[in-house]
Amino acid sequence: MKFDYDLFVIGAGSGGVRASRLASQAGAKVGLAEESRVGGTCVIRGCVPKKMFVYASEFGRAFDDAQGYGWVQRGRPDFNWKLLVDNKDREIDRLNGIYLTNLEKAGVEVLHTRAVLKDAHTVHLVGEDRDVTAEKILIAVGGTPVRDTSVEGNELGITSAEAFHLPELPKRMVIAGGGYIAIEFAFIFAGLGVETTLVYRGPRLLKYFDDDLSKQLHVELDHKGIRLITETIFTKIEETDGEKVVHLANGDTLHTDVVFWAIGRAPKTDGLGLDAAGVETRPSGAIITDDEHRTTQGNIFALGDVTDRVNLTPVAIREGVAFAETQFKNNPTKMDYDCIPKAVFSQPPIGTVGMTEAEARDEYGEVDIYKSDFRPMKHVLANNPERMLIKLVVHPETDKVLGCHIIGDDAPEIIQAVAIAIKAGVTKAQFDATVALHPTAAEELVLMREKTAS
Repeated sequence: MKFDYDLFVIGAGSGGVRASRLASQAGAKVGLAEESRVGGTCVIRGCVPKKMFVYASEFGRAFDDAQGYGWVQRGRPDFNWKLLVDNKDREIDRLNGIYLTNLEKAGVEVLHTRAVLKDAHTVHLVGEDRDVTAEKILIAVGGTPVRDTSVEGNELGITSAEAFHLPELPKRMVIAGGGYIAIEFAFIFAGLGVETTLVYRGPRLLKYFDDDLSKQLHVELDHKGIRLITETIFTKIEETDGEKVVHLANGDTLHTDVVFWAIGRAPKTDGLGLDAAGVETRPSGAIITDDEHRTTQGNIFALGDVTDRVNLTPVAIREGVAFAETQFKNNPTKMDYDCIPKAVFSQPPIGTVGMTEAEARDEYGEVDIYKSDFRPMKHVLANNPERMLIKLVVHPETDKVLGCHIIGDDAPEIIQAVAIAIKAGVTKAQFDATVALHPTAAEELVLMREKTAS
């Protein structure tokens, strides 16, 4: 049978774009359908604009800290929300254009329409009302923010998709959630002067991260004036007299201007035609795949957040590379999910790689723990109470460093370099044998000699 395309990709996010380009460069005829803008969640409404907003929110505190270094302020600068949004949009437009140009140069045909599966080899282009066929199909549609639809009035809240386009900066905000998105936006809006409350159902934030990072994060939330309410959930949201009223399961009520749902993301598989094509999913909607990203339909593949495996942009990109190498370059390649570094752009930020202390103890029993808790030099003259925590988890018999966890200025930048060493199997003795770079916060990585626990 002759097909219209060798590969048809549904979804132009990080994974779909990378797979499309590499497959096309390898000689395949590739079609790529995207109903929104090219670049996906990360570029359009996720990592990139979020990091810009993080930078914006840090300036206010930097102005205050500057006085300790002799910078005398004569009136605090005004913050212009609309200017930030406009500048952010301009940069997103530029990045979107780069993605489109790179795809065009690679020979990928980009179709700006929603695409739905009709069968194992047929895709219906909704906006063009026509069908196309492909020998192989790749689904890379990502995920979408979720709300708790069981809560009356849930529709009165926004999600991260709308947070970047608020018509004006609110005075008050209540955020539901305790993961990356909830925490990052709590610090962002608090830093921009919004009275911010964070509501989380569990006892501690970032439950999948090391306990010590979570504990320090709770302290920093308090330092930044963010109210944290744990072990409760929303039960009802009302709108009265121009404000939102959030009712909590613990009996409290919160009055606010904006309610923000940040309770997670779900695979964006609704209405995709998976059943018609014989593609099976988990109860969560995540597409089931094997280690070659193949679905239960042999010629259809899926990668990135739609599989709900490891929902990180660099992972989707690496999966796209592995897919293209295997399917179009005769170079069987499997994604390695071990020792993936992670960052949370809280304030201060978090960087982590490898096993948490709890995970290491579950697997190995006893482990050696090294910790350094200090106030960075930068904050001393500013009289800023913010602290930094660096922690190493070490196997006592092999001396191998199993995990590194940092909260403090530049933690994500530091952890990227540390991840290389831990991925390579570095030992604590090799850390100790490395000369410290002084004066830096990261020098503590090679100066910790006393075990704090074992």
